[in-house]
Amino acid sequence: MSNYLTVVAVIVFANMLPAFAPPTWSLLLFFALRYQLNPVALVLSGVVSATIGRAVLAYSFRALRKWLPKGYVANMETMGAQIEKNPSRVFGLLALFFISPLSSAQLFEGAGIIKQIALKPLLLAFAAGRLITYSLYVSGAGVLKETSLGKIIADEITSPWAIAIQVLFIIGLIALGNVNWNRANRNGEKSPSS
Repeated sequence: MSNYLTVVAVIVFANMLPAFAPPTWSLLLFFALRYQLNPVALVLSGVVSATIGRAVLAYSFRALRKWLPKGYVANMETMGAQIEKNPSRVFGLLALFFISPLSSAQLFEGAGIIKQIALKPLLLAFAAGRLITYSLYVSGAGVLKETSLGKIIADEITSPWAIAIQVLFIIGLIALGNVNWNRANRNGEKSPSS
């Protein structure tokens, strides 16, 4: 039982970090190979823990909004309003949280900043998607028994590509809030005379 509590604590903590955390799948593989845990219980623990961690991250960013530049928050709110107006955009956002193979930390940070975006549906989509991917990773863990898992995790965290992707996501999140979405929307709409 203490191994499962360790799994939960480690995965919740990793998913609360805003960037540069080890991917949850690598943590699950570590626990699967190191402690020979029940794969179903491990996957379910991982999904619940990752979802809790991302919820804490998103709600933390929601609480931190008041310390962010007002123009940045206003631009993010405008983008959120434009997403909310169009059902296909809302569906696209849910699909992004469901299937995103990339780090979701910045997705949850952005969603947390945008107050009118409902976080619960995003968390459910995230959990459903992770249930599938974590199941695939844990079921394939036996293949990695001959490989040093510490090396896999270290390579994933310290690889130039992993670091570059995290930095690009952070820059992307900053860039999204610096776009004047009111003006971008007006420029994208056709004028009545055309």
